[in-house]
Amino acid sequence: MKKINVITLGCAKNRVDSEHLSARFAAAGWSVVFDSDRTDAQVVVINTCGFIGDAKQESIDTILNAVAAKNAGRIEKLFVIGCLSERYADVLRDEIPEVDDYFGARNMEEIADALCRATAGHDTDAMQAVANAAPTDRLLSTPRHYAYLKISEGCNRECGYCAIPHIRGRHKSVPMESLVEEAEKLAAQGVRELIVIAQDTTFYGLDLYGRRTLGELLEKLCRIEGIEWIRIHYAYPAGFPDDVIEIMAREKKICKYIDIPLQHIADTQLRSMRRGHTKAEAVALIRRLRERMPDVALRTTLMTGYPGESEADFEELKEFVREVRFERLGVFTYCEEEGTYSAEKLTDDVPQSVKEQRAEEIMRLQNDIAAEMNAAHETEVMRVIIDGREGDYYVGRTQYDSPEVDGEVLIPASEGRLRRGAFYNVRITAAEGYDLYGTVEKR
Repeated sequence: MKKINVITLGCAKNRVDSEHLSARFAAAGWSVVFDSDRTDAQVVVINTCGFIGDAKQESIDTILNAVAAKNAGRIEKLFVIGCLSERYADVLRDEIPEVDDYFGARNMEEIADALCRATAGHDTDAMQAVANAAPTDRLLSTPRHYAYLKISEGCNRECGYCAIPHIRGRHKSVPMESLVEEAEKLAAQGVRELIVIAQDTTFYGLDLYGRRTLGELLEKLCRIEGIEWIRIHYAYPAGFPDDVIEIMAREKKICKYIDIPLQHIADTQLRSMRRGHTKAEAVALIRRLRERMPDVALRTTLMTGYPGESEADFEELKEFVREVRFERLGVFTYCEEEGTYSAEKLTDDVPQSVKEQRAEEIMRLQNDIAAEMNAAHETEVMRVIIDGREGDYYVGRTQYDSPEVDGEVLIPASEGRLRRGAFYNVRITAAEGYDLYGTVEKR
């Protein structure tokens, strides 16, 4: 059977695009493999990331590796899509002409049709099958028990460091009925956990319905039979809709977990970053979330070394981390991106060594906080979903942990066979770093 290898780089939003695209390929009669090292796929499609320097380099390296395979006769056709080619298509065509064609990152439905035409040749039956495929169809690249649900594209924010609006365009919400249909299809495939994502989930609905409707969408998703967990990623703090807090607290299916990237807390930095909120407003939002949901796990992302970050700004950020004690936290250093406000209007004046040293300081603080919080779970019985087995342990997660970015619960395989995607009550016996160890409670 004809094989096509779809390689996805970057964020989970790219993954969703690849899965929609792959459903079209499958309808056209292709056997799809994901991120495979196999060399028997006649066609390779690389979905690139162009967000920051390291991601760009990874995308270019992946393209060059595929070009080498094509030159060696191991693959027949090579296509590149996504953020990197949206941003640098002309340069890429000049520098890497061996790629059969480049496509961007906007309007994935049109890109999917164009790619299918490029790979189907004159097979009219295949193209008719593609035309009949529903926009909500997906071929999952995740383990079948969880999936990401992308609720919008693009972003209307003008954060000083971020190139996403230049790459992906203005915010565009997916109609609610389409999202519900897509989620119902995912549930029918065995998905038990939905991870709601967008560049700005809390903005959802404003363009379509004239108001923020994330809460209404969450309520509809909660009514889908088979879905047991729903978690929210990338909730922008400015304008956070209070009804979402109430719905999270009330609905048992919604994980007491939310990812709110704050980036910084010093007001001087927030203004320069053009974040649209103050320190006081961020602190008030955190307070509302924890008052309404005392067991909520808050994940955030912080940035060190943004232009003009003073030692006083950094000390204020450290003190904030100490006081708030986030359950989950990541740090990255500022990277100047062409076309952004900070690149055009500000001077990248914090040395790279200082950026990295500050990031390391934040993570040392967080490591201690995470260890203390994890230790507090010892002897507790927690509901855990099993993601798979690694060596002598089954690997699972609590509702407070998102796949691939957070901690895990490790259960000795000697306890007996556990099913991937199944839920178990697990008594926590030990904590180590970001991970927990436990044993399944016998029924």
